[in-house]
Amino acid sequence: MLPIYHSLRVNGCRRTLLRVDLLRQSCMLFTTSSSSNQHSELMHFLNGRNIFQRYCQCPKTTSRTTAMLSEHCRRFASGREVQTDDGAFFVREGAKKRDTIQRKYRKTLDPSKIGQGKGKKIVNIKKEMKIEDLATAMDVDNDHVYEALLIRKDSDDFDFEPHTVLKEPVIIDVIKKSGMLYQYAKLKEDKPRKNKDVFKRPPADPDDMVSRPAVVTVMGHVDHGKTSLLDTLRKTSVAAGEAGGITQHIGAFSVKLPSMEVITFLDTPGHAAFSAMRARGAHVTDIVVLVVAADDGVMGQTIESIHHATHSQVPIIVAINKIDKSDADPDFTKKDLLAHGVHIEELGGDIQAVEISAVQGTNVDVLTEAIAAQAEMMELKADVKGFVEGTILESRLDKGQGPIATVLVQRGTLKKGCVLVAGTSRCKVRGMFNEHRQPLKIALPSTPVEITGWKGLPSAGEEMLQVETEKKAKEVTDWRIVEKKEKLLSEEKEIIQLKAEEQKAAHTQKMMERSKLHWKEYHRLQVDKNKKLMEEQKDRNDPVLNVILKGDVDGSMEALLNMFHTYNCHDLCDLQLAHWGVGMVTIKDIEMAQMFNGIVYGFNVTVHPEAQILARKEGVTIKLHKVIYKLLDDLKDDLSSKLPLKEEYEVIGEANLLQVFTVTDGKKKRTVAGCRVTKGNLLKNGYYKVNRRNSTILTGSLTSMRHLKDEVNTITKGMECGLSFDQYETLQPGDTVQCCEIKQIPQKISWDPGF
Repeated sequence: MLPIYHSLRVNGCRRTLLRVDLLRQSCMLFTTSSSSNQHSELMHFLNGRNIFQRYCQCPKTTSRTTAMLSEHCRRFASGREVQTDDGAFFVREGAKKRDTIQRKYRKTLDPSKIGQGKGKKIVNIKKEMKIEDLATAMDVDNDHVYEALLIRKDSDDFDFEPHTVLKEPVIIDVIKKSGMLYQYAKLKEDKPRKNKDVFKRPPADPDDMVSRPAVVTVMGHVDHGKTSLLDTLRKTSVAAGEAGGITQHIGAFSVKLPSMEVITFLDTPGHAAFSAMRARGAHVTDIVVLVVAADDGVMGQTIESIHHATHSQVPIIVAINKIDKSDADPDFTKKDLLAHGVHIEELGGDIQAVEISAVQGTNVDVLTEAIAAQAEMMELKADVKGFVEGTILESRLDKGQGPIATVLVQRGTLKKGCVLVAGTSRCKVRGMFNEHRQPLKIALPSTPVEITGWKGLPSAGEEMLQVETEKKAKEVTDWRIVEKKEKLLSEEKEIIQLKAEEQKAAHTQKMMERSKLHWKEYHRLQVDKNKKLMEEQKDRNDPVLNVILKGDVDGSMEALLNMFHTYNCHDLCDLQLAHWGVGMVTIKDIEMAQMFNGIVYGFNVTVHPEAQILARKEGVTIKLHKVIYKLLDDLKDDLSSKLPLKEEYEVIGEANLLQVFTVTDGKKKRTVAGCRVTKGNLLKNGYYKVNRRNSTILTGSLTSMRHLKDEVNTITKGMECGLSFDQYETLQPGDTVQCCEIKQIPQKISWDPGF
């Protein structure tokens, strides 16, 4: 055990270190000596035992230290100074009413700098440590710890694996055998972090609330006329400019009705790939307008829209569209809706239904009156004071303005300069624009608005809240990032623990099986196993398609990623998403595609000119699409091109086996099948099958084809011939011989994403 030292201050700034055990003896010697020779005997005692350890070499240090030590001894003898068990001194101030204890001149020493431990490494240990953790603490590799364990008598008790847990005595033994010192690691107390997140305000006082416009979401199946209806309402032509004539984003805009009432409309996509967008539209809406084509009836996304509206508990108004078509049947559509839980007023229900023609404008005014009446009955109000609350409808990256988010204000008044947070993104509002890109000064509740000034791209569907300052916004987003990471780590930890238990069970089973085998037999099996694995890896050449995916807005990326997650043909061709993001195709995307030998797919995005040049130079393929199902078809074609060609056998000739006989060819005998061709032609270099009672008994090629005594290459229908096969099987009269031609047919991937 290393000696304990005591520190004294000498001459104001110099320190002298004294061993406590000898210091205690010094005090006892001082108290038993006469007053005349106390100092000299103490000096002789200290010098004789070489007690002094100095930081600096000073000729006056010894005498000064001895003098100070003498003063300590006098205090000790008079009771003014008390010595504790660890050798430290306390001065008792007797003149004060209350005794105060002051600890003096105590210093903790580093054992690696003095005595036998000088120059040795100190290892921080715990009561239990894994081999890999101990190796890291010792700054050595795992093999070093294994070697230290092997020279122990109980080495057979250890599993030489990095995750093996060692107990405290074993840890100390390994460290001592390695010529190191140890100390116990300090336990850090994890103080609970203060929650810095922000939340919605409590409900406002009804007296402070004012009327607000209704938020109406238009939903329905693809190509049932949702956008055409909105075009009629706002006197625009959005549908004509949409790729493929289908909506692929959430559109948000305000419409002023002839009655001067303002209604905010949300146009959701009807395509099956955009289910999440429809769910978000139903979540923030007050009224759902369900558009159903009179010539098509209730379809898949119509049913899904009904479910979204029912789940959100919002009223539904049915717009039966395309009544101007010759095959329109509104009555059948109403009955079809009734079968799915939508009870129309005409059929005894409480849901309004209006028959319209969005293209010709028939009864559109009746539909708007129904919407206005429903909104008036709901008495929609909102608080225009205080901090802003809203929802992110869509987000995208703009080349000139950076991240842009389309938001729906639900509470408060949004102004330029407001500080907002949404998820892990924050924003100081730099600009606000309506659907026509016209700047706005304020945005009241139920107003859709585009906001610039975001730091980070917020995700669609996230809650948007206003905070006091940018500093507060940063604290909130930092808190959320940490919480998100901790949640992810917690989920990963559970998975790791589960896998560790599975591996431990497998390892235990493996060790039990190993214990039953002789070591020579065990090693022989290991060698055979390794050879087999090497052969499998050598022969394996699975096809893979690496994809870099870019989308225009966050909602589009969500739909595309959901589509990718439905891929279920990994056994045929592996589909790997190497990188994805929002915004135009950049140089980074091209470099990523070159690195992974992949293809860049872009959805409603453009390509940076420099990226285009680099792609052309490096031979990277870029494919841009504006319609999601065309992107899917192109992707399926690329996956199919990675598959090996499939062999198909086409029967080009058929013959009946009449007789089997043996002929002598030199010194060899061979079996010959006498046949008559009944269909097509037989080719000498063809691929042959011999069938008997609907089962194939022989496959292969011919070694000889003769007509009479001549070797020929082709036998036509009606001719007889003798056929010799490269395989010898039991042939019988009555068997059917087929001549086939092998064709290489490209395979098609059978991926169905559900739309």
